[in-house]
Amino acid sequence: MLEEVKDAKNKGVVIAYDCRHKSAEFAETAALVLNANGIKAYLFESLRTTPELSFSVRELGCAGGIVITASHNPPEYNGYKVYGEDGGQIVPHVAERIIAKIQEIKDYEAVKYMDQDEAKLKGLLEIIGEELDKKYIEKVKGLVVRKDVTDSMTDTKIIYTPLHGTGNMPVRRVLGEIGFENVMVVPEQTERDANFSTVKSPNPEEHEAFTLAMKLAEEKGADLILGTDPDCDRVGVVVKNNEGKYQVLTGNQTGALLIDYILSSMKENNTIPENGAIIKTIVTSRMGEKIAACFGVDTLDTLTGFKFIGEKMKEFEENKNKEFLFGYEESYGYLAGTFVRDKDAVIASMLICEMAAYYKSKGMTLYDGLLGLYEKYDYYQEDLVSITLKGKAGIEKIQRILDRLRENTPKNIAGKSVKVFRDYKSSQAINFVTGEKETIILPKSNVLHFTFTDDSWFCVRPSGTEPKVKIYFSVMGDSLRDVNDQLETVKSEIMEMIEKIIK
Repeated sequence: MLEEVKDAKNKGVVIAYDCRHKSAEFAETAALVLNANGIKAYLFESLRTTPELSFSVRELGCAGGIVITASHNPPEYNGYKVYGEDGGQIVPHVAERIIAKIQEIKDYEAVKYMDQDEAKLKGLLEIIGEELDKKYIEKVKGLVVRKDVTDSMTDTKIIYTPLHGTGNMPVRRVLGEIGFENVMVVPEQTERDANFSTVKSPNPEEHEAFTLAMKLAEEKGADLILGTDPDCDRVGVVVKNNEGKYQVLTGNQTGALLIDYILSSMKENNTIPENGAIIKTIVTSRMGEKIAACFGVDTLDTLTGFKFIGEKMKEFEENKNKEFLFGYEESYGYLAGTFVRDKDAVIASMLICEMAAYYKSKGMTLYDGLLGLYEKYDYYQEDLVSITLKGKAGIEKIQRILDRLRENTPKNIAGKSVKVFRDYKSSQAINFVTGEKETIILPKSNVLHFTFTDDSWFCVRPSGTEPKVKIYFSVMGDSLRDVNDQLETVKSEIMEMIEKIIK
């Protein structure tokens, strides 16, 4: 990868790491191996967020970036994420080339390594920190949508948990500097803890992760709860519903709220560009797409994973055909602005809090805002079921599920007729109503997507990081009760069908 970047050795690689076991040692070792091969490395002085790493690649003009993190996975894991010179995560065909190079290594004792003092003396290793932090924070603050909700910012009570990770400093700093004075952090989860000892999983998608935050929110009468994962690229949101109880929003719901808030504000200022675009993944709700269309903004789909959203942003930049306005995925990842090329929970946290303050200035909660969107654009409900299938036998079962559904494509499920079947492995879409076939212009992937005649859908794909098969569901209707009933019926029939396949 580096050999394709002009003057790559001098441009160098920037490296960040999170709070996990041995992350700092892993990051330092990566830097010194690069140095031993004549490649400059910029190493953060202490833990930093994944989005700041993405920003720093671009800000420093580096040839690439590395972040040592296992994101929201259990504490026994760690990982190695690679970023290109555009600041985006590498896509599969690049990753495959890197893996091929790794596999060429026959003797790991022969891997070059340099002493840290020598690396610094030769100007190959540079320790970075506060200067990059300031530049990143200023860029984030520049994304404030409305300048007229300052009073509501002061009044809005926010509970925040970094879940022991990297978000504590940047999220609190940004909120404080734009005017939020009532931000309270869950004390038990403030400090870094590689064991994430206060939660079963440091994942804001898991409702249990908010147990301590909800308790504090009840005590303080908070308007809003935020929780970021250890590397601070995902953020979960909890709001008060109409019964006064705290309710966790889904990633799709938060995404829809943000799209409406950003685009309605831009419309008031007459700043929506003619070629503006939203980017989402194929397993993300279509509610955001429907909202964007009402503002004359196109929505483009990518495969699952924010790296594909970043790749599409790079395409926009190179071709000048679209202007990126917002990107999101159902798994709590959001991005506004273009100075970061990965999901960014610092940016998203700021925008969510600003949005909550705006609604409060109107005498409304975020939940009120969501209900308003449902009334205007139809009610949507989504869910995800993950089935863990470990070992060789598990891999075979996962493949069997995909193969069976591919070979014996269901035409009717729970009283709904399948309209379009998309097989991303064969790059073919079939419309069962018209008989038409269409080529899918996305990278090949072992994913199956079924759209019903009422535009509800479900999707099946293997996890890219765990021994799991994931089944996504999305239904739409005219009331919350209607969509909840529909969802349970569709889920029940599809899961019964899948369970029969893996028996």
